Amino acid sequence: MPACVTPIVVQRAVPAAGIPAASSLRDFARAALPARHGELTIRIVGEAESRTLNRDYRGKDKPTNVLSFAGEGEVLGDLVICAPVVAREAGEQNKTRRAHWAHMVVHGCLHLRGYDHERDSDARRMEARETRILRSLGFDDPYQ
Repeated sequence: MPACVTPIVVQRAVPAAGIPAASSLRDFARAALPARHGELTIRIVGEAESRTLNRDYRGKDKPTNVLSFAGEGEVLGDLVICAPVVAREAGEQNKTRRAHWAHMVVHGCLHLRGYDHERDSDARRMEARETRILRSLGFDDPYQ
């Protein structure tokens, strides 16, 4: 029996330059999700939209790399990823942009699956899972 292919919708509110192809973003997400995961939307935004959402939903008045919004029923949720923040962080962390994009997608998907990093023990568990998934995609440990 073939695996269930749940829709992963990619929306771009900014130019595509420097952002992996939609098919790559879907591959990154699928690596972090079970086969039957519910619909996921990945929205790529600029700093203004990221800042507004981060302020309105998290009380932090600044753009951020990735926000995860859980859905209900057949909808797993939404990831909102800020392209300029991801590009800036990749440079600051001496990572390729592609590697950092993969990390942000995987990180956001794990949040939608219930992982968090509020306590040290939870952070270690989440980071270990991220590292395993990213290695399976051919990327180095993002925390090295």
